Amino acid sequence: MMSRRRFLASSLLLPAGGLLGRAAFAADSGQGAWFMPDEGETHARTWMAFGPSVAIWGRKLLPETRRNLALLANVIAQYEPVSLLVRENELEIARSMVSDKVELVVSPLDDLWIRDTGPTFVLNPQGGKAAVNFNFNGWGGKQTHRQDAKVAAFVAKQAGVEVLPAKLVMEGGCIEVDGHGTAIMTESCVLNDNRNPGVSKAQFEDLLMPLLGLDKIIWLPGVKGKDITDGHTDFYARFARPGVVLAGYDPDPDSYDHDITLRHLEILKSATDAQGGRLEVISLEGPMEIRKKFLNDEFAAGYIGFYVCNGAVIMQEFGDQQADKAARDAIQQAFPGRKIEQLNVDGIAAGGGSIHCATQQEPQALA
Repeated sequence: MMSRRRFLASSLLLPAGGLLGRAAFAADSGQGAWFMPDEGETHARTWMAFGPSVAIWGRKLLPETRRNLALLANVIAQYEPVSLLVRENELEIARSMVSDKVELVVSPLDDLWIRDTGPTFVLNPQGGKAAVNFNFNGWGGKQTHRQDAKVAAFVAKQAGVEVLPAKLVMEGGCIEVDGHGTAIMTESCVLNDNRNPGVSKAQFEDLLMPLLGLDKIIWLPGVKGKDITDGHTDFYARFARPGVVLAGYDPDPDSYDHDITLRHLEILKSATDAQGGRLEVISLEGPMEIRKKFLNDEFAAGYIGFYVCNGAVIMQEFGDQQADKAARDAIQQAFPGRKIEQLNVDGIAAGGGSIHCATQQEPQALA
């Protein structure tokens, strides 16, 4: 059983509504000067949000999720600066749980998923940095988001960078890039009437590519309507580096993700990147045995939601010793120069998300 649907309180339902190499790529790209770097490039900091609430998470999950966020922030802070958004009335709680290395920034919040609510940072070869605001709308109006809709602009202001407006509605979990002009995206999410009604695939590409410095999008079908995200890319496929992709495989034949992950693997193995090279695809098989304490129908059990920070990869483990080790070994192979930190964050997983969903990188500007 491997569901990954994010927790959704029914009472909150709303109507749908090598950097030098990258610099050279950006300068030469026909798509413009701005480009989104690969997550593995040097970060200025990691942004997070201490945002779970009783209304959305419930009294059982709230304490564990807070502990998970604090653990994650403390581990990342060993490798790079961490700025944690926190409601003013929860400052003391957050400070009692995180180390002095973690900066607390007061901000109104609805939830913790800063990968989706925060901005997508982009760079240019002249040393510029900007933040794209993708108009977060609560994953297609499925959850209250009045405060979270302001997080992207707020983080950009805190980072001291200009905001690049987008004409599209999407989330950071929708997009995976290699920093050299190639992206992977799911149709089920971004080509969805609850985000971009009436927008064709070609129109979407024309609007997105100049913002992120893209020359090619590899499209995966994804799954619409099974989870609150409508099938985010960062549950299915991630770049380890240009030309190398880690892709999730759900081994449970009774899961709705079983067939679609097989289809995704087929697509990726036959795909080429923006430079015309075939992709090396490393399959990460999900766990079959999961700790029971926080297991629910929304539990996100997969290894693709790892986060790459300066010198390390932060990934999850689920209590399935064989699958946990196999995933760790595969990620270590894909990131040979980084330390692998494997964490139990079952509270976050029980809310339907991953470590990646709870983090957002701010890249270091080019010198």
